[in-house]
Amino acid sequence: MKKFLLAGLLIAAACTTSAQELDRPLLLVAAPDLQGLYNRTALLVVPAAGGQHLGFIINRATDVKLATLFPDHAPSAKVVDPVYFGGPERVESIFAIVRQDPGVPALRLFGDLFVTGNGAAVDSIIEQSPNEARYFAGFVGWEPGELAKELEAGFWLVTEPDAALLFRPDSAALWEELVNRINRKLAPI
Repeated sequence: MKKFLLAGLLIAAACTTSAQELDRPLLLVAAPDLQGLYNRTALLVVPAAGGQHLGFIINRATDVKLATLFPDHAPSAKVVDPVYFGGPERVESIFAIVRQDPGVPALRLFGDLFVTGNGAAVDSIIEQSPNEARYFAGFVGWEPGELAKELEAGFWLVTEPDAALLFRPDSAALWEELVNRINRKLAPI
């Protein structure tokens, strides 16, 4: 019992520390007991204007391809990977995350990672480098203070973002791998 209590306290301490550092990109991993829409998810989260945050669920591949969504757009058929469910906000919109600046309008996430939801920019990415992006339907949004409250409540485990995780070919086991990695880091404390 003491072992579980100590592990819980360590996770809570890690989450509280991260709540104070919400001014930078983070990788949020759903706590094992989190239920509902975000059960077993991993999210790339970045600060946005006015104290808000936005993010994308990076491990929810759908069975839908861009060619199915845009049958009249021939270049969409060249995209091999499925569309990912990015979150419940603006789910009717497609966002492209790429490893280089696609030009305006785009938001720098971290490093050389950018996201755009601009239709013309997404079309250009699909036409010029269709398999160099990860495509998401929707995103996750937090109002000012909302993410800090979720972290304090222990909904999320926090780690550093990694672009390689976002572009890995199979994300089905990603949540479990991240939980194990975070637990290994916390164990020596």
